[in-house]
Amino acid sequence: MVHDPSEMSAVLRAVAIGLLVSSNAAADIYQYTDADGVVHIVNTVPQGVNARLLVHGGNAGRTGAPIVPPSDHDPARFTRYDEWIRQAATLYQIPEQLVRAVIKVESDYDPRAVSVSGARGLMQLMPETAERMQVRDIDNPRENIFGGVRLLRILANSFNGDLSLTIAAYNAGPDAVMRHGGIPPFEQTRNYVVKVTSFYRRYRTIPDVVEASVGS
Repeated sequence: MVHDPSEMSAVLRAVAIGLLVSSNAAADIYQYTDADGVVHIVNTVPQGVNARLLVHGGNAGRTGAPIVPPSDHDPARFTRYDEWIRQAATLYQIPEQLVRAVIKVESDYDPRAVSVSGARGLMQLMPETAERMQVRDIDNPRENIFGGVRLLRILANSFNGDLSLTIAAYNAGPDAVMRHGGIPPFEQTRNYVVKVTSFYRRYRTIPDVVEASVGS
């Protein structure tokens, strides 16, 4: 278990090393497979390599649009997706508590939540981002979770495992984070980073917490 945000950043960073050709973040994120069959997720494509665009600039996140109030108020929703969250967190080596914190802040665990900018589902994916994350049905809770966690993995790689920058990029897009050289000076994004980090700390402090008893 990760015991504090700095240790979680170390976990993210350890996975990122060796996956990026360049340690410097760039606006676009690409994927390619080398002659040995190894898949690389990179910011800079080596010369002569055919790569597929995964994330383009700020399209990875939203621009601060509020989420439509959730329509699912059943307390059971907080544990309904446990298995898929664990599976996605394990597959992409992202701390489970971080995934839960993002879902809590993004949609309050309502798979039908839709933002005014069109972001959908538990992890509030924009349709174009969901497509890049190989999500076939953005409204399918399992696919939405796996797509969102895959995006977190890509962003963690891009920002060398920095927790705050990864969270900020999920909200505002990697381009905004790079353009401002850190967390963008947007009130919504700064509040988002604080909220996600706060829920992460609560979840790792009380691993088996019942969400309804924690509050929002």
